[in-house]
Amino acid sequence: MNHPTPTPAPVPAFELPGYVKRPMRTPAGLVGDTPVLWIGEPFTAAGHGFWAKLEGHNPGGIKDRAALYMVHAARERGQLRPGARIVESTSGTLGLGLALAGATFGHPVTVVTDPGMESLMSGLLGAHGAELDVVEVPHPTGGWQQARRHRVAELLAAYPDAWHPDQYDNPDNVAAYAPLAHELAAQLGRIDALVVSVGTGGHSAGIASVLRGVFPRMRVVGVDTTGSTIFGQPAAPRLMRGLGSSIHPRNVAYGLFDEVHWVAAPEAVWAARRLARDHYATGGWSVGAVALVARWLACALPAEARIVAVFPDGPQRYVGTVFDDTYCHAHGLLDHLPPDEPDEIAHPGERTVTRWTRCSRVIDPLAPGGLAKPTGASR
Repeated sequence: MNHPTPTPAPVPAFELPGYVKRPMRTPAGLVGDTPVLWIGEPFTAAGHGFWAKLEGHNPGGIKDRAALYMVHAARERGQLRPGARIVESTSGTLGLGLALAGATFGHPVTVVTDPGMESLMSGLLGAHGAELDVVEVPHPTGGWQQARRHRVAELLAAYPDAWHPDQYDNPDNVAAYAPLAHELAAQLGRIDALVVSVGTGGHSAGIASVLRGVFPRMRVVGVDTTGSTIFGQPAAPRLMRGLGSSIHPRNVAYGLFDEVHWVAAPEAVWAARRLARDHYATGGWSVGAVALVARWLACALPAEARIVAVFPDGPQRYVGTVFDDTYCHAHGLLDHLPPDEPDEIAHPGERTVTRWTRCSRVIDPLAPGGLAKPTGASR
């Protein structure tokens, strides 16, 4: 006797929740829509805390956004021709972003760096197809940063069709971060204070300018490193990479900042390691410095204030530095419990700072009279 074959019930199509990313056809689709995490006690005092925007969830970090945007914009304007080489100076993170952009749009990438680049970072760049060009001698006044820029100029002369993003002065490096600002506004609804590290000036200007348009009373706190010239301190050897500068990037939007903090390397290491232990969310030099300042601000402002700190990357590239005991002992970075409050100066030119210090007077050192002390300033 023949029995009819049962017909299976139709399987309903699975519907992804709205917050789940769809499958991506290019690696560029992996960039953006990064999470926000609450950082409270034990890193902060009980009842206080801040939100951290975890840009380490991008494939290479926060500068993936800038690299993709700058490359796309240059191609649209005809400045970067199909298949032409991209040449840029970087301490690492933008290099990963440019390698991503090169793979996405079909461009070879040359990264000009210096001996301070971590071996893990140079290995990743090579694995992703970037060519490394390492300068051997620092510039006598501009340090490694200026030496790298001189080498970029030489390579551009050697490759007439090559394109230089010029992350320090390229306005596209600022415009690239508008989507990040929009993400934060949607994720948090209200933002009372923004804490951002400053290096090229791109992400601090791009995020703060957009958010100020939405939240006009928002406080903007810049975080620099000791030894950096950005906010008017004299140049000095810098161990930290990813924030600070020995030149004056024109992308820095000085008028947006309400105050600036300089953080020393041991203080950033303490904060990065405490974050790793207490919250399983951390990063390197920039993250440690930003977190230390956000921790202080969370206690200085009312408990209901909504503070966001931008964490530019994750911990992976720092396993041989910030999170390596041998390295940290060799550079005297451990066992330095930072104070609960920063030191304060009234003017960036008041004195050279060597530890965590705050200044509510923000100036452009290259503006007329920028470094002149106000009448009555301490000497």
